Amino acid sequence: MKCNGLIGGCLVLVASGALADDAAELAKKSLNPIAAIYSLPVQYNWNQKLGPTSDGIQTVTNIQPVLPFSINEDWNLISRTILPVIDQRSLAPNGLADKSGIGDVTQSLFFSPKAATESGWIWGAGPVFLIPTGSDDLLTQDQWAAGPTAVVLKQANGWTVGALANHLWSLEGSPADDRERINATFLQPFVSYTTSTYTSFGVNTESTYDWRTKEWSVPLNLSVTQLLRIGGQPLSIQLGPRYWLDSTVNGAYGWGFRAAVTLLFPR
Repeated sequence: MKCNGLIGGCLVLVASGALADDAAELAKKSLNPIAAIYSLPVQYNWNQKLGPTSDGIQTVTNIQPVLPFSINEDWNLISRTILPVIDQRSLAPNGLADKSGIGDVTQSLFFSPKAATESGWIWGAGPVFLIPTGSDDLLTQDQWAAGPTAVVLKQANGWTVGALANHLWSLEGSPADDRERINATFLQPFVSYTTSTYTSFGVNTESTYDWRTKEWSVPLNLSVTQLLRIGGQPLSIQLGPRYWLDSTVNGAYGWGFRAAVTLLFPR
């Protein structure tokens, strides 16, 4: 066990024997979006150069509880919820777009086999829903949407490689006002490598294609994630920059930043 002197505490980074085996398995599960483990990721994103004058700054804190449910001996149902808390400034003249509040919830449900395939692939698929929970007209799309979602990944020799995707269409009757209907595809390929000290170096994109406007939004995220324990509680801490390879009109450009803490609750 290695400790440091942060606030007089002890951060367990490396264990031995059975504890090391448990930590290695926990490190793998923390990188698997459909692992059968309760977790609570809280992810902070900082973006800049938004709006017509490129002076806008936006922060989005995503609260993302993951809840696994056992259906039978062969299948799990994994619930993944994303609740964004948004703060945006200087997107429009005279502070007209300066808003803080919650955005729309994205709810995904993955039906996933408990056992990987013979070649080691893990997969899950199911529905995804956009729920108009935004607290302000500028923070919501003000309509219900739904579609399919799927994820596939493989973990071997320290590597985690995979992709998550979904597509959302506005449901019948939405939107109620003159807003444009949703027709968007989300693609998230990801790859990471985990060392013997449970430090993971990763890269992904979280690309969205709007089929109405024919526009891409493509942030490239680089990350370093460390698995540790504080007071016996396993968690991971993630830091890293992001760069917008492409963006929509009035969307973010240039460099951004991401930080995340994920509480893990092994069963």
